[in-house]
Amino acid sequence: MRRFAWQTVVAIALSFTACDNREVEVVPADIAEPAPSDTIEVVLPFERRTLSASDIILAKEFLYDKYTLEDTYPYQDTVRSFKWDIIRQCLAFVENIQLEPRHWAVLQNYKNMYGEAPVVANYVRNEFDRVSDTLGVERYQSVPLYLPADTVTPVRYGRDGSLVYLQGKTGSYCRLVPVTVESEWLAPERYVRELPDTTYFSHVIFVDRGDQNIATLERKAKGEWLVRSMNPATTGRHNPPYGHDTPLGMFVIQQKKPKMVFLKDGSQATGGYAPYASRFTNGAYIHGVPVNVPRTAMIEYSWSLGTTPRSHMCVRNATSHAKFIYDWAPTFNSLVVVIE
Repeated sequence: MRRFAWQTVVAIALSFTACDNREVEVVPADIAEPAPSDTIEVVLPFERRTLSASDIILAKEFLYDKYTLEDTYPYQDTVRSFKWDIIRQCLAFVENIQLEPRHWAVLQNYKNMYGEAPVVANYVRNEFDRVSDTLGVERYQSVPLYLPADTVTPVRYGRDGSLVYLQGKTGSYCRLVPVTVESEWLAPERYVRELPDTTYFSHVIFVDRGDQNIATLERKAKGEWLVRSMNPATTGRHNPPYGHDTPLGMFVIQQKKPKMVFLKDGSQATGGYAPYASRFTNGAYIHGVPVNVPRTAMIEYSWSLGTTPRSHMCVRNATSHAKFIYDWAPTFNSLVVVIE
C-alpha cells in the first residue's frame, strides 16, 4: 500500500503523469448518411489529455517584487535554487487531478477540535513522546483513517489540511481517496469538510525546505502558470520537544489570522504574535516575521530568512510577503506544496 505522507513530491507527480496519456474523441453514436449541407452540424473532436512536466510553461509576472531571488543564487559556500523541474511536475499533477469534475474535501482536526483521533492498530511514540502511526504522522491534530472493511480500529492518520476526493458516504463515515494515493479509506464525517462543486485550485505556493525559499504561482490557462513571487523563507526545525519540521506534502490553505498569537515554549504565557498568518496544516502557518513580547510593532524583515530552519513548523517570510500571500491566496482554493 502506498505511503500517505509524501516522501518526495517528485515521485508522486511522476507516478501520476505517467498513468494515462490517451486521447479521447467524442463521436456521435448515430452517424448515418450525411445531412444536406445546409443543415449539417459539425461536431468538433476534443481531447482531454494529461499533462507532463514538459507541458508546463512558466512566465515571471511578479505581483510582489521585494526581496526577489534569482533562479539560482549563492548561499555560504553552496548554490541554492528554485527547483523549477520539480515545480513543473507538481503543477502538472495539480492540473491533471482537476481534469475531471471532483467532489473535493479537506481533512480537518486543528487542535483536536473534532475530537482526539483513536489510537491506530500499530503505533509508535516519537521523539516528542506523542503517539504516531508507522509513517510518522502524529495522532494529535490528525484524522483517523479506517480500512473499508474495518471501522473498529484505524490503520493510519491523515494530516489536517490534506486534500481528498470524496467518493460518498457509508453511514457516518466518508469514503475518500487522498490525492497522493490510490487507496480508498473511511473517515468519520465530522473530520471531513466538503468543498463547493465550483472549487478549482489555481493558486499554488511552493515551499522548499531544502533551499529555504518560497514561490507563488497562479494558473493563467491550461499548462500556463505565472510566477507571482520568489522569496527567501525559513521553515520548521526538528527540535524536540517543541520544534517540528514543516511536513512535506500538499495541503489546502484553511484559515487566516491577521495576528497569530503564540505561546512561549513550555509555558502558557504569550510569547508574541506572527503577522498575516495563513494556516495550511495543523499549527503550520505561512506568516511574517514573529514579534516577540514586549514588542508590539511589526517587523518587516529578518536576516535569518532564507538561511536554515528555525521555526516551530511554520514558514516565516518577510512580513510584506506574508501579507501578499494573505491577500492573494483564497482560502480553500489555494494549495501549499512543501518540497525539498
